[in-house]
Amino acid sequence: MQQKWWLLKYYPTYVHKLDTIKNIYFIGIGGIGMSALARYFAAKGCVVSGYDKTKTILTEALSVLGIDIHYEDNIDLIDKHASVVVYTPAIPESHKELTYFRANGYEVVKRSDILGWITEGTVNICVAGTHGKTTVSTMIAHLLRDTGYGCTAFLGGIAANYNTNFWSNDNNVVVVEADEYDRSFLKLNPSVAVITSTDADHLDIYKTPAAFEDAFVSFAEKVKPDGLLLAKKGLAREASFDVSKLVTYSLNGEAATIYAKDIRVVNGAYTFTVVGPNWQIEELVLNMGGLHNIENAIVAVAVGVHLGIAPEKIKVSLANFAGVKRRFEYLIKTESQVLIDDYAHHPAELAALISGVRSLYAAEKLTLVFQPHLFSRTQDLCDEFAASLSAADEVVLLPIYPARELSIPGVTSEMIKDKMTNQNVVLLEKEALQDWVKTHQPKLLVMAGAGDIDVLIRNIKNDL
Repeated sequence: MQQKWWLLKYYPTYVHKLDTIKNIYFIGIGGIGMSALARYFAAKGCVVSGYDKTKTILTEALSVLGIDIHYEDNIDLIDKHASVVVYTPAIPESHKELTYFRANGYEVVKRSDILGWITEGTVNICVAGTHGKTTVSTMIAHLLRDTGYGCTAFLGGIAANYNTNFWSNDNNVVVVEADEYDRSFLKLNPSVAVITSTDADHLDIYKTPAAFEDAFVSFAEKVKPDGLLLAKKGLAREASFDVSKLVTYSLNGEAATIYAKDIRVVNGAYTFTVVGPNWQIEELVLNMGGLHNIENAIVAVAVGVHLGIAPEKIKVSLANFAGVKRRFEYLIKTESQVLIDDYAHHPAELAALISGVRSLYAAEKLTLVFQPHLFSRTQDLCDEFAASLSAADEVVLLPIYPARELSIPGVTSEMIKDKMTNQNVVLLEKEALQDWVKTHQPKLLVMAGAGDIDVLIRNIKNDL
C-alpha cells in the first residue's frame, strides 16, 4: 500500500469558534461519546457542566475532574453562561432544560456538530460501521499512542490500557469513532475513513437498508483528496466507492487487498500474519478473544503501515493491546469458570461473538444471556436475532431495554424466542437473573447487550 506521507504534516493552526468557547453545557453528559467531549473541553480549560438522568461510573469520573453534574431536569441548575449547549439525540424533545436553551437563544448543537468542528482543522482517522467501530478505533488510537506517533482520541468505549475514552496529544491527528446513527458521521472530515460493515440498523431513522447503505457511500465520499478509504471486502455498495482511494481488507482470502493468514491459537492468544500489497508483518500477537477481532486488528495494522510506523513497533503495540471494556471482555478467566461481557446488540455482532467464543472454547457448553436493545431494532431484525442466538447452547433472554424509545405494542423478547430453532431458551426478568445463575452455575457464561446489562454483571461476577 502506498504510504501517504502528507498525513505526517501538521495542518496550519485552525482558528475556529472552538477557541472562543469558555463555558459549555452538556445534556446527557454521561453518554460514552458525550463524556469524551466533556473531557476534551475540560482539558482545554473550559468551564464544563451538564445533566444526566442517572449517576454512573462515567459521570463520577467526570466529577473527579471538577465537572459539575446534576441528575434532575431543572433549569435552576443549568449554567446560564454557556456559550454552547450540546445534546444527544437520546434526549426527548420535551426535556425542560433543552426546551429552555432553545427558547432563549442559546446555540444548541448535537454531539456530531462539535466533532465536525474539531475535525475541520486536523488529520482525521474516522472509523465507521454497524459493528466493530469501537474496537477498531480504540486499537488504532492505542497503536498511535503506544508507538509514540501520537493522536487525540474520541472513543465509543473505555480503552482498557488507559481506562478512558479520550486523550489528547500535540500531534494534529484525531482518531474518532464515526457514528452512523442520525447520520452523525456525515459531519466529519476524514483523511482516513474505515468502514467495517454496512449491515442494516437504525431503520427507525433510515427506513430502508438501501437508505442506510446510501449514508455510508456519502461518508466515503467525504474522504479528503489523496486520503484513504479502508473498507471490508464484500460490502454491499463496494462498487460505489472511489477506487482511487479504496483499499479492502478481510479476515482471510486473497480477494482483499489486505488479509490475515497463518492464524493459530498460542497460549490463549491469537498469532497471525497480515499481508498487504508489497508488505507483510509476521508473528503478530493479539491478546483479545474472537476471530472478528483479528479482522479488526488488520485495520489497525494497515493504518499503522499507511502512516509509516515501523513494523516492529506495530507488533509490540498490538501485543500490548488490552482490549476495550465490554468488547469480549473477560471478567473471569480460570480453568473452572469463564465470564465474558460484550456490547453486542446486533444479530451480526452476536454471531461474531458466539463464533469467537467457540473458536477458543469449542468443547464447552456456551450459555448466553442477551438483553435486546430498542423495540424498533428487535422488531426490524427479529428473524436475524433468532438465527444468531440459536447458535448458542443455552440462551437467557431479558426484557428489551428501551433506551430512547417508547414501547411498541406486541414487541417483546418472546418474539425472538418463538422464532429460535434452539429451544433451550428461557425468558427472565432482570431481577431473577442473579438467582438463575446461582442455581445453574454455567461454566462458560457470556452476557451481551447495549443496555444496562453491565450493571447486572457486577453481582454475577461476585457470585461466580
